[in-house]
Amino acid sequence: MYMASVNFRIYSKIDRPSPDLVKAFAKIPVANIGDCMNRRACMNARIKPMNNAALLGSATTVKCSPGDNLLVYKAIEMAQPGDIIVVDAQGELSNAITGELMITWAKLKGVAGIVIDGAVRDAGAIKEMDIPVYAAGVTPNGPFKNGPGEINVPITCGGLVIKPGDILVGDEDGIVAIDPNEATELLEKAYATIAKEAKIMEDIKKLAWDQTWVAEALKAKGCEFIDD
Repeated sequence: MYMASVNFRIYSKIDRPSPDLVKAFAKIPVANIGDCMNRRACMNARIKPMNNAALLGSATTVKCSPGDNLLVYKAIEMAQPGDIIVVDAQGELSNAITGELMITWAKLKGVAGIVIDGAVRDAGAIKEMDIPVYAAGVTPNGPFKNGPGEINVPITCGGLVIKPGDILVGDEDGIVAIDPNEATELLEKAYATIAKEAKIMEDIKKLAWDQTWVAEALKAKGCEFIDD
């Protein structure tokens, strides 16, 4: 009987969401989506955008040894157009997981973005690229290529559990992760939030934004008001 090699294995099949479902999240601000998910679905702020390209796609996940990118090479080779390579490098910043050459290769293969809970290098070149790249830091030290690692298993990236096929949306604020099974309902809530905020902005510009809830909330929480 075949036994999988724990911590050194590759799963080739992903249940990817439909391209139309993914595209439906284009141009929706990450903050609006996150608000509709109880403000608990966005990656930690240490995962920062390395350029100005917007992120949208579904996850191909990689769990690698800190500072080692052997499995990232294989993930890029396996990726389908629209996939985002999401790498759990345990937040280690001593060695870069990827840089200009690999990212250029990934883009030409149709990869929709790269997210690294770890470091990248060639920051100047990445800044000018139109493929979105997010990372926890930058270092000139190159990676090792020894393994072990895993592809297409649940990972942790930026404090979130990311599963293969999860929808990722990223902008200048950060990244939100969406379970495809919840995406349709979430879209309705996100568009409702956008409409609500548009109305609030109109009220703000008219100096008519109702703030009575602030005093009510303070009172309900027992805040003491002192006039002296």
